[in-house]
Amino acid sequence: MRLLHSSPHSMNRLLVSQFAIRYLRGKKSANAVPILSRISMVAIAVASCAMIILFSVFNGFEHIVKDLYKAFYPELKITAKQGKFFAVTPAQVAAIQQVKGVQQLTYVIEDQVLVNSRSNQMIATVKGIDRHYLQVNPIQQYIAEGRDTVGAQPEPTAIIGSQVQAHLEVDVNNAFERISLTYPNATAGNITLHPESAFQSVDVKPDGVFHIQDDFDGKYILAPLTITQSLLQQPGKYSSIELLTEPGTDPEQVKHTLQQQLGNQYVVATRYEQNQALYLVMRTEKWAVYIILLLVLLIASFNMVGALALLVLEKQQDIAILKAMGATPTDIRNIFMSEGILWSLIGGMSGIILGTLICVGQQQFHWVKMEGAFIIDAYPVRMQIWDYVWVIVTVLLVGVLASWYPAHRATRTEAPTLKGA
Repeated sequence: MRLLHSSPHSMNRLLVSQFAIRYLRGKKSANAVPILSRISMVAIAVASCAMIILFSVFNGFEHIVKDLYKAFYPELKITAKQGKFFAVTPAQVAAIQQVKGVQQLTYVIEDQVLVNSRSNQMIATVKGIDRHYLQVNPIQQYIAEGRDTVGAQPEPTAIIGSQVQAHLEVDVNNAFERISLTYPNATAGNITLHPESAFQSVDVKPDGVFHIQDDFDGKYILAPLTITQSLLQQPGKYSSIELLTEPGTDPEQVKHTLQQQLGNQYVVATRYEQNQALYLVMRTEKWAVYIILLLVLLIASFNMVGALALLVLEKQQDIAILKAMGATPTDIRNIFMSEGILWSLIGGMSGIILGTLICVGQQQFHWVKMEGAFIIDAYPVRMQIWDYVWVIVTVLLVGVLASWYPAHRATRTEAPTLKGA
């Protein structure tokens, strides 16, 4: 008795840990506690393993999608608040370039045009770009055929999407291949007398083909900026100014500074804001999977509640003896709380280790392949430390919740009456 109370905090911790580890083994248990506890640990291990694997796969897809969208969604994009096209003054350009964190800017003008080849025609979006565009938007790595040249001299050349190429049936390796870009002529006079003046056209040579994804491959044609401005009859005007920030710079901070410099006539958007729906869907899907697997963990915890309740019934004599020796209700509760947390941690850590091994194997050996025409041949995997933190915290929380009620019941066990007392 004196030993239990001489140093309450240290002795109570030692007592809790010793009894929790002893009950964890449970080899001599006469009932189903060991079997139920191991079933609970296996269920938690499976759910934890699934969390790590699915989170890593979602991270892999998110990384690939973000990487793909970099080709047409710059880090920062400046557009006019009203109207399709706008002009900027040299003073405004100088102000943009002087903002801390801006590494490079490029001018872009785009609109829909009618595209004709010798075999077919279609509606596509022509994007007029200058020589800095490929520095801001890394399209070079997605060039599947031909070259990544877009220029006006000695003749206009363009890069087209792979699906645009397939629809128009053009050969970028043919030196005589040309496509015609047609746009309404806003300055046309009497189109009744001269119907041919209602439109104007420019011929360009398709010099390369990019293959990124359907959203881009079947939509875009990259042509020289000056040629496109002339076709759209917007000399000196742009649809947007796209920016590349310096490494390590926070785009949000650069955006805030640019917005202050340019005023309310312009809109400055980050890559996330340019395609907010896509990023929102990706994040929502990941957390939806987390909630589903959390429900699996909670269902597994019911089994743990039953196992701990049986353990409390089995150890009533131990509990009564501990109380007779001076153990407090808190000590008794902590023993069974620790037992539940131990079960959760063993199951959770086993699942995390197994999930990590599977993810590493997928990264190295590409076990699970993707069927169909994709830019990758196997499911991508990307492990992140915060996913592990979330899984560990979730497992601990489930352990605490599952063990609270049985541990609380254990404190209400009465001490036995000694014979002859």
